[in-house]
Amino acid sequence: MSHALEGVRILDFTHVQSGPTCTQLLAWLGADVIKVERPGEGDPTRGQLRDIPDVDSLYFTMLNHNKRSITVDAKKPRGKELLERLIRHCDVLVENFAPGALDRMGLTWERIQSLNPRMIVASVKGFGPGPYQDCKVYENVAQCAGGSASTTGFDDGPPLVTGSQIGDSGTGLHLALGIVAALYQRQSSGRGQKVLAAMQDGVLNLCRVKLRDQQRLARTGVMEEYPQYPDGKFGDAVPRAGNASGGGQPGAILKCKGWETDPNAYIYFITQAAVWEPICRIIGKPEWITHPDYATLPARLPRLKQIFDTIEQWTQTKTKFEAMEILNQYDIPCGPILSMKELAEEPSLRATGTVVEVDHPTRGKYLSVGNPIKLSDSPSEVTRSPLLGEHTDQILAELGYSEDQIAALRADRAI
Repeated sequence: MSHALEGVRILDFTHVQSGPTCTQLLAWLGADVIKVERPGEGDPTRGQLRDIPDVDSLYFTMLNHNKRSITVDAKKPRGKELLERLIRHCDVLVENFAPGALDRMGLTWERIQSLNPRMIVASVKGFGPGPYQDCKVYENVAQCAGGSASTTGFDDGPPLVTGSQIGDSGTGLHLALGIVAALYQRQSSGRGQKVLAAMQDGVLNLCRVKLRDQQRLARTGVMEEYPQYPDGKFGDAVPRAGNASGGGQPGAILKCKGWETDPNAYIYFITQAAVWEPICRIIGKPEWITHPDYATLPARLPRLKQIFDTIEQWTQTKTKFEAMEILNQYDIPCGPILSMKELAEEPSLRATGTVVEVDHPTRGKYLSVGNPIKLSDSPSEVTRSPLLGEHTDQILAELGYSEDQIAALRADRAI
């Protein structure tokens, strides 16, 4: 069965996380991704956070599945000529260099267009045009500059970054969508174009509900579903809301049986108005169904802390999975706090390919995340990440290099 992006060739100049996330997703969808790396060094994450000496790290392997690796020294004349051949050969160039790096390599937009007018050049940058466009950005910087950190955490504590890599991986996912859209448009226009995904923009897009709340706060001065209501004070910016829901349905993380020794023995519980009656019956408070202090959502909002404290008395008598089983019978929205260990061992995630076991020639078997996007006519197969320069000769042969020319490149240390 063919793959959705079969026949699309990606020239992958990316490194670390944001760019490799993008190109790995395209590779999972069937594109031929050619990862360009420096001879002898490669992507810096090959050596970062190693758990096995002299073996590609999990940081690298889990972001570079389904790709081919070629080594090129762009500072050598023969290496630069090789890169220009690759540009003629490919459909998309993806990069997450520091601003201006491609230009300094001689690969300006104008030069790339002269080599291949159909080439799409896709870039991850920290910031878009503006006062910070030349600043270097990493994951946590993007979370802070994009609005996530200021709205994450508890009101009496400092801003917090989240464990989800919304700055790097989140922006990579945005860029992948932009690339697919540009490829689709090229079918009618015949032209390539530039695609930009700025990390600040990507984080802000994922924080859009907080921008919604900023405007609500400016208009009303108060947000009733936030834990600061009714006893706390609101300032002029959206506050940190702890574990309150981002929507209109009040929610909280509650202790479950075993919480004293298990740091993840918790459940997220949402007091959705539509299921308020079964909630009251389950927790032993049937009188709340009609009591004027609890019968309606507006009446409950000033009493949320008391309500969740009472619900927690019930959840502490159940494991998180026992509570889930009971609550789901009544369509009460809830979810267990699952640890990485539990997710790694969950059979259903293995069955769907969301968690996969991959065999690597030097690392051996390891777990990774598979393609989160499932296409019915184009199932994804996760293959291992490439060794440094593993496919150099193969790719050069596809570009028309003879054995003698490959030998000359190697003698010149251009590959």
